[in-house]
Amino acid sequence: MSLRKQTPSDFLKQIIGRPVVVKLNSGVDYRGVLACLDSYRNIALEQTEENENGQLKNKYGDAFIRGNNVLYISTQKRRM
Repeated sequence: MSLRKQTPSDFLKQIIGRPVVVKLNSGVDYRGVLACLDSYRNIALEQTEENENGQLKNKYGDAFIRGNNVLYISTQKRRM
């Protein structure tokens, strides 16, 4: 049985349009729908929420996050 290894780029292409958590180097995280990203890992989110220490701080329609500030990107389950 052969399993194909997934690269980070493959993962990021698969999650466009899905809810994600973007954690910044500063500790702040943004939750929203991944609209797009570029080769520098700059990120555009829709329906964005800004959280700090687990507390909701702000809600934005769209947000742009510069790639060099990003610690990680992960998927999140949709809230019902």
